[in-house]
Amino acid sequence: MNPHPVFINGEPVITRDVVKVRNPYNNALLARICLAGTDEIAAALDVAEKTFASVRHTSPTERSELLRHISEEIGRRAQDFVGLLISEAGKPMTLAKAEVQRAQATFSLSAAAALHFGDAPLDMSATAAGAGHRGSVRHFPLGIILGITPFNFPLNLVAHKIAPCLATGNTMILKPSPKAPLCALLLSEILTTCGVPPGQITVLPFDPQHTKLLLEDPRVKMLTFTGSDTVGWKLKGDAVKQKSTLELGGNAACIIEPDADWKTHIPKIISGAFSYAGQSCISVQRIFAQRSIYTDFRAAFLAQIPTFAPAGDPSNPKTLVGPMIDSAAVARVQRWIQEAVDAGAHLLTPLKIEGRIMHPVVLEHVPHHAPIMREEAFAPLVILESYDTFAEGLAAANDSRFGLQAGVFTGDSDKILQAYNTLDVGGVLINQVPTFRVENMPYGGMKDSGFGREGIRYSMKEMSELKSLIINEQPH
Repeated sequence: MNPHPVFINGEPVITRDVVKVRNPYNNALLARICLAGTDEIAAALDVAEKTFASVRHTSPTERSELLRHISEEIGRRAQDFVGLLISEAGKPMTLAKAEVQRAQATFSLSAAAALHFGDAPLDMSATAAGAGHRGSVRHFPLGIILGITPFNFPLNLVAHKIAPCLATGNTMILKPSPKAPLCALLLSEILTTCGVPPGQITVLPFDPQHTKLLLEDPRVKMLTFTGSDTVGWKLKGDAVKQKSTLELGGNAACIIEPDADWKTHIPKIISGAFSYAGQSCISVQRIFAQRSIYTDFRAAFLAQIPTFAPAGDPSNPKTLVGPMIDSAAVARVQRWIQEAVDAGAHLLTPLKIEGRIMHPVVLEHVPHHAPIMREEAFAPLVILESYDTFAEGLAAANDSRFGLQAGVFTGDSDKILQAYNTLDVGGVLINQVPTFRVENMPYGGMKDSGFGREGIRYSMKEMSELKSLIINEQPH
């Protein structure tokens, strides 16, 4: 199998270092991918700098038409992307199809946003000193952006870096996960087909050790990272002079109140906990049910898991729980489960593991100090716990170093407002699981879950710099 080259300024380059990409379900070899070294990274920086000099001046209409064309081309290649998502990421077929549709939406929404990201008037009459002056502000592109994406959404998380970058007239070096780089590489081909200048977006797999080299280059103006909190905060420390957005981990909570029609929401909560083997930073990991309904909720939840969370081959349209990304991930979670059980936790489901398929796991009475309660499991695993008052439920959800999103199931408007004001998370979702996300909403976390916000217009603001224009119109 010939290695897939890296492309610098549209030209293929074969490098010495190669990484193998394997199917997480059956371990089949999918591809061999060249990794860029210091020479290729230096060349990519040079061409990105040169390209920025021209793309920074493209009109909003040009950018919008380009983004719309990309969205359409993703739709035309949808089956190719679905196949890659299943094979390289182990994503179940229904979820793979949904991710392709979301990526299309990310580019089409960016196309619309690009048209309305221009000058805004500045009220100079607000102070006496501003009299006789006219003012406006505009968002200007930054320059070269370093984007880093994980394996779990290898198309749409890449789209959430690239689309706002194109909409704002920046250039980007995008490092995809070496575990699942094939969707990003196919998207790169589409960008070229649609007319993106070769140096504007360079999809460049490379060893993480080279990241600091990029962040030490003064031409790199921003870091946008999605991945683990440990790596993300370290990179932010290295990005001394760059703007940064970090979308990191979580151990999302759901709070279930008796006044909610909770029985009808159970399939949704099961999906939020176990779909794609829980490999989402907003996967439901902790469920807090009010004590008066806890026993009934637990019984109904456990009874419906086989129906709504079947595990197995991701190419089977009925599968919701596919493989975990690698054997190391399975071993880590298995170890955490055993540690929790040894410390007194109750395992409510059989611990059934077939290769990299971990069937849904439910625990209760998990000690609060246990890693599986405190850390991000990134696995098809959920913890059940009861509480008495709503305030106690909110406090339990907040008892985490993470704060990405939380779901609250209630029909009480006062409780909704209380949850919104109390929960230390980037998004509070009412009668919806925290796993829910749409492309145009502000998305990001508090505490260790991140820094800054993604979501089309919010990413565009992060990827730009405000500049004021003040004109003195007073007679001399």
